[in-house]
Amino acid sequence: MNKKDYTATIEVAQSPEVVFSRINDISKWWTKDVAYITEGKSVNLYDEFSITHPGMHYSKQKVVEFIPNRKVVWLVTESKLDWLEKNKAEWTGTKMIFELTTKGNKTVIDFTHEGRIPEKECYDRVSQAWNLVIKEWLFNYISEGKAI
Repeated sequence: MNKKDYTATIEVAQSPEVVFSRINDISKWWTKDVAYITEGKSVNLYDEFSITHPGMHYSKQKVVEFIPNRKVVWLVTESKLDWLEKNKAEWTGTKMIFELTTKGNKTVIDFTHEGRIPEKECYDRVSQAWNLVIKEWLFNYISEGKAI
C-alpha cells in the first residue's frame, strides 16, 4: 500500500460479522443510481462482479482475498471510465481493500483504494465519490441495515 492511495476509515456500532456481510452486499450501498447494473456476486474467494453505469462507468472486480469478518480485497480486472480523457482503464489493476478491526463494542473499517493516487487523472473525482459512498452510503447501510 502506498501512503498516497485513497483511504477512508469509518466506525460502526455493529459486529464484525454484520459489517463483513454488509460490505459484501454491494448492490445495497454502492450507488443510488438505478441506471447502475450489478452482476455477479462477492461473497466468496474468487467471486466476480461488475458494476455498469452506461456512458459513465464500468468495472469488473474479482475477490482475491477473503478472510471472513476481517478482510476482503477486490481486484479490478477490467474498467472503463468514459469521462476520463487519457486512460479510460485507469482502475484496471487497482484493489479495493476493506480491513476490519474491533474497538470496544464497535467495528472499524479501514478502506483503501490501492492504486488511486493523486498522479492519476481520476483521483480527485473518485476521491469525492468514495467519500460519499464509503463515509455515507456504506456507513448508513452497515449502521441501519437500509439499502440506499
